Amino acid sequence: MQTVNYQYAQLLDQILTHGKERNDRTGVGTISLFSPQKLEFDLQRGFPLLSLKKVSIKNIATELLWFLRGDTNTEYLREHGCKIWDAWADADGNLGKIYGYQWRRLPENDQIQTLINGIKNDPFSRRLIVNAWNAAELKDMNLTPCHCFFQCYVDCGYLHLKLVQRSWDVFLGAPYNIASYALLMHILARETGLFVGRLIIEAGDAHIYKNHLPQVKELLSRCNSHTQFQPQPALVFNTENTAFDGYAPSDFSLVGYNPLPAIHAPVAV
Repeated sequence: MQTVNYQYAQLLDQILTHGKERNDRTGVGTISLFSPQKLEFDLQRGFPLLSLKKVSIKNIATELLWFLRGDTNTEYLREHGCKIWDAWADADGNLGKIYGYQWRRLPENDQIQTLINGIKNDPFSRRLIVNAWNAAELKDMNLTPCHCFFQCYVDCGYLHLKLVQRSWDVFLGAPYNIASYALLMHILARETGLFVGRLIIEAGDAHIYKNHLPQVKELLSRCNSHTQFQPQPALVFNTENTAFDGYAPSDFSLVGYNPLPAIHAPVAV
């Protein structure tokens, strides 16, 4: 399997080459490609955090732990310096029944705890699924789920995960989503006594916003044999904790992450 740098650059190029201009909900406009080639990462070969531009592992960890807390208010995020959800929050920081609510707080159904119980007690189940696309409650969400569904699969002591991404902001969102679900796999595997295996991501509408095209061009100009095949970093846990809901953002660090400078771009709201 190729590195995250290589696969990400190929995805951008595929959208630019084969995508079509489309209007979108935000009014910005996109270059969009439906169902591009899937991305696949072997987490035994390193942590798939893009290094063609700097990506904040702290923000990624903070957001994921926020989901795992069942939280839907930005207070926890802001306490840790993470502002990535501010644009969709109301004046009190509330976001409605988004990921945290769907993952942890459905009536009589804590989907994450149910998933962990299933992995431990029925590892061959075909129902190791967490679904954030709750059609009855989409109206109650300030932003409907983009990474909407994932399924786990246990094989020979390894935990694999497949993510379905219905809508993918490839320049800003994709590096976060890839790393976030890789981190989730590590957390789930650590609690259930498994090794991390393959992370597979399939997208529906994969798009580049038109006002991100200069940034995409800059990133692709950085691609060469060294950057595209640069070894991926290793994830380190800085705690003895193994409970999925017992982590702090500082409990994770990376060894061997040597990114190029960040490339900033506006968020389409």
